[in-house]
Amino acid sequence: MTETTSGPARGSRAKGSKASKGLRIERIHTTPGVHPYDEVEWASRDVVMTNWRDGSVNFEQRGVEFPDFWSVNAVNIVTSKYFRGAVGSPARESSLKQLIDRVVKTYRKAGEDNGYFASPADAEIFEHELAYALLHQIFSFNSPVWFNVGTTQPQQVSACFILSVDDSMESILDWYKEEGMIFKGGSGAGLNLSRIRSSKELLSSGGNASGPVSFMRGADASAGTIKSGGATRRAAKMVVLDVDHPDVEAFIDTKVKEEEKIRALRDAGFDMDLGGDDITSVQYQNANNSVRVNDEFMKAVEAGSKFGLRARQTGDVIEEVDAKGLFRKMAEAAWACADPGVQYDDTINHWHTSPESGRITASNPCSEYMHLDNSSCNLASLNLLKFLRDDDQGNQSFDAERFAKVVELVITAMDISICFADFPTQKIGDTTRAYRQLGIGYANLGALLMATGHAYDSDGGRALAGAITSLMTGTSYKRSAELAAVVGPYDGYARNADAHKRVMKQHSDANGSAKRMDDLDTPVWAAATEAWQDVLRLGEKNGFRNAQASVLAPTGTIGLMMDCDTTGVEPDLALVKFKKLVGGGSMQIVNNTVPKALKRLGYQPEQIEAIVDHIAEHGNVVDAPGLKPAHYEVFDCAMGERSISPMGHVRMMAAAQPFLSGAISKTVNVPESATVEEIEDVYFQGWKLGLKALAIYRDNCKVGQPLSAKKKDASDTNAEAEAPVEKVVEYRPVRKRLPKGRPGITTSFTVGGAEGYMTANSYPDDGLGEVFLKMSKQGSTLAGMMDAFSIAVSVGLQYGVPLETYVSKFTNMRFEPAGMTDDPDVRMAQSIVDYIFRRLALDFLPFETRSALGIHSVEERQRHLETGSYEPAEEEVDVEGLAQSAPRQAAAQSASEAETTEEHAVPAPKQAHTSAELVEMQLGINADAPLCFSCGTKMQRAGSCYLCEGCGSTSGCS
Repeated sequence: MTETTSGPARGSRAKGSKASKGLRIERIHTTPGVHPYDEVEWASRDVVMTNWRDGSVNFEQRGVEFPDFWSVNAVNIVTSKYFRGAVGSPARESSLKQLIDRVVKTYRKAGEDNGYFASPADAEIFEHELAYALLHQIFSFNSPVWFNVGTTQPQQVSACFILSVDDSMESILDWYKEEGMIFKGGSGAGLNLSRIRSSKELLSSGGNASGPVSFMRGADASAGTIKSGGATRRAAKMVVLDVDHPDVEAFIDTKVKEEEKIRALRDAGFDMDLGGDDITSVQYQNANNSVRVNDEFMKAVEAGSKFGLRARQTGDVIEEVDAKGLFRKMAEAAWACADPGVQYDDTINHWHTSPESGRITASNPCSEYMHLDNSSCNLASLNLLKFLRDDDQGNQSFDAERFAKVVELVITAMDISICFADFPTQKIGDTTRAYRQLGIGYANLGALLMATGHAYDSDGGRALAGAITSLMTGTSYKRSAELAAVVGPYDGYARNADAHKRVMKQHSDANGSAKRMDDLDTPVWAAATEAWQDVLRLGEKNGFRNAQASVLAPTGTIGLMMDCDTTGVEPDLALVKFKKLVGGGSMQIVNNTVPKALKRLGYQPEQIEAIVDHIAEHGNVVDAPGLKPAHYEVFDCAMGERSISPMGHVRMMAAAQPFLSGAISKTVNVPESATVEEIEDVYFQGWKLGLKALAIYRDNCKVGQPLSAKKKDASDTNAEAEAPVEKVVEYRPVRKRLPKGRPGITTSFTVGGAEGYMTANSYPDDGLGEVFLKMSKQGSTLAGMMDAFSIAVSVGLQYGVPLETYVSKFTNMRFEPAGMTDDPDVRMAQSIVDYIFRRLALDFLPFETRSALGIHSVEERQRHLETGSYEPAEEEVDVEGLAQSAPRQAAAQSASEAETTEEHAVPAPKQAHTSAELVEMQLGINADAPLCFSCGTKMQRAGSCYLCEGCGSTSGCS
């Protein structure tokens, strides 16, 4: 793809020609003489975002311009989060073209100014290729790039920061200030407090030191204040303490004790939900805590021996503890409140490219960026599904060649950004410019594995993930070596050259020893092997431009921007998703990756249709018609009937870790029933498998969030028997009976020759309330069953079951009698109940609800034949049912989107606003996640953070 002064690189544009100073950029997707914007259809959209808690409008901007293939959610999030300028002013951005141009043209200019390109023509190709990849959602930069690049404000491009603090009051106060400035800018930071002397050591004045845990209180309060006074999301921070610090047990206990306080205050009637009025009185809630363990400690745990805690000033052992007991204490704390996580110090520093410049002591808040103190990392992530190819014969392959070319393009852009970037502190700026840490990664791994017929927890799935990760990092370092030939290696390379080349050899060796599994991963491994050979050869000659190249970040907001089904390295949340529609409304659809997976596994179209129908109804694949039980694992998800085991998550992390410069942002969820011993085992296996960091979350372990109401154990009841009587409120649905006089419609019908009558009675002002069905042959089994069925449906309606739920369940049900009817709106029925609920839908459901189900009247079908649209005349539209208005152009796009999924789609429940909430309703559980501070919807996990699908807000730093 490139040529440099060191000779032509493989795949270069002008093979055999004399190399010039600068990179020669090869076209990947674009056409000479045609701008990428001119190759897509653009549509005008209206963005109106509301707070689901009170219905207030959070954001509104009408007439924004986006490609017609961008989803409603991606349009909403990019418009509200990334467009710059005051809303309503002429300076406000209103088109994706403006946003991409603002960023891409800045990158091009900086590249030209700093000598990255061989010619103006190469700079133009770079600009067009970058614009194409962003336009088509092939990759995305991290959020700070979209916020800041090309604006008049400081052009901060990094999302991840690591600070440092020494054992002095001046340094501690600097820590508070620096952290506050980073939070103010919407980013997060991490640091290690182990240099601060413990509370068991003396000050120079002779008194006892306060210890790091006491100073954590001030920093936590500061983070909470900045969160509530500035940004709408929580401050993201990581606090690390070494396992040999004398205050490590107090550090482990901090959140456990506070969690006990939360429970006591909650039971006393205080509002202790996350975001509640009283939660701010609790300490240590604004940081993720991690204990930095080393091999010496883990071996002592393994052997059951003693381990020494060391004074910070002298390094002398001042106390010995039982290693197993301390490890157990960490697991008990994680079981109780999800903190602390674990970082494996020796593993981290074994892969450190710059050890002569200092050890790696900490990470960013999400644990994927690990490098020198006072440094930062800018991120970008590739959408893996964009590289999955299907040929005419239905065979699949991963486009390793194009993937590598896009990685080269993105890494080049990321390095250019450091040339013009601003940083929150002078120290961070100096270190980042000297070491040029980058963090390329990917999203949609879970969707890619399912689409290719791989179980997430399988050797084949891990092999494909490992191969892609190896190719990504190998290609990144190859490009870094090529950049070093053009613009020079990073400033700290000379003193770290041997270590950097050693780490490259470790990556290459891991690539060579990795297990190849099938026709999908083997070609990717081959491409990765070639890339690592180039890394070793070019690195020896040129050095490297970047001390770090890759991480796996949460990809929260940018994952939604790219319309990814899954974030980072995570599996799919569930098989049925929530989808917003242009023009208002929403529907639940079966993941598009499911039919691809079934096709890959050899199922025929009729079988695929039946299986997808089953998933649409039940939310899982258990007992799906024709699906082999051996294939169930392919459709295992993070939540649901068949959820992935905790060690399945750990093994996937271990498959990717040897091929990453940094680490992986991921929390391993364990069920509420998990034991402390099981958590100990996960932490221990993480060390054995070579991970750099690991965090545990046991479902429902925290109080400071919405939880499902559960009955108390008998032991709890006995323990509280002597306490004052507590009023227990049990919530049950209340039956709303119809008045004596009620409006109704009686309809006579025939289905397949069977005659009958349906009387549908309504509440005077509130919809359908009861249904009576009478078949013509009195005393028959059919007549009796229809009578009983109608009573059951009527009682359900009066207890609040929505009619659309019945319609979605009973339409398309097949049994005799079936066939022709005498109803012009429903000419054919697959059964009597199929007819009944189609008729009820036509009589009682609004147009947009039944249209999503494919139920239309004869007039609407005639209108479709004449105009191409089922859309009713203006006087027929249920205006109150529309979430937002949109031009006909956008509505037509909605219809085309719906056509591809309408067969397996039903209206989303009105209470659901995201996929996480939809899964809760389907499975009858509560996802253990907070509500979004911005829009009030239930968030879902993305790496170590939480992501709001509704508005794109995250609880983390990326």
